[in-house]
Amino acid sequence: MKNSPAKWVVKTALFLAILIAFQAATAALGNTLITGSLVNLTLILTVMLAGLSSGVTVAIFSPLLAFLLGIGPKLLPIIPCIMVGNVVLVLIWHWVTRKIQLSHLIANLSATILAAVLKFAVLYLLVVKLVVNMILALPAPQSLVLSTMFSLPQLITALVGGVIATLLLPILRPLAQKHDWV
Repeated sequence: MKNSPAKWVVKTALFLAILIAFQAATAALGNTLITGSLVNLTLILTVMLAGLSSGVTVAIFSPLLAFLLGIGPKLLPIIPCIMVGNVVLVLIWHWVTRKIQLSHLIANLSATILAAVLKFAVLYLLVVKLVVNMILALPAPQSLVLSTMFSLPQLITALVGGVIATLLLPILRPLAQKHDWV
C-alpha cells in the first residue's frame, strides 16, 4: 500500500487537519508570528514527509478552509495570493532539497532561506502591491494592517518554520520510514 491513492488521501488529510488545527488553536492569540510559523512548518513537513502532491494540495486548500472556518484572513481576494505563496514555499523546499546533495542540513537551510525570501516576495507583491493597493483600494487603516501583515512577518515566519522543520526532520523522517509512511 506504499503509494496507494488511499494512503495519499490519508497523509494529505492528516497534514491539512494539523495545519487547520494549528490555525484554530492560535487564532485567539492574534499573533501572526506564531500562527504563520506553524503554518509554514506544517507545509514543509507535508512536502518532505508526504510528498510534493500532498504539499501542493495542503498549500492550496489550507487558506481556503481557514477562510471558510473564519480563522484566516477575512478578505476573499487575498486567499488566492496566500495559495500562491504557500505553493512557492512547498515547491522551493521540494526542489532545493533534491538538488543539493551535500547534506540534509545544508539542503534544508538553503531551502529555508530561498523559500522564505521567495514566499515573502510573492505575498508582498500580490497582496500588498496588487490586491490591497490596486484591486481593493482599502481605507488607510485597513490597508496599513494588511500591508504590515503581508510584508516582513511573512519572511520571519517562513524562516522560523524552516528552521524548526530542519530540526524536526532528522527525527520525523526515520519514524516515517519505519512505519512505511514515506
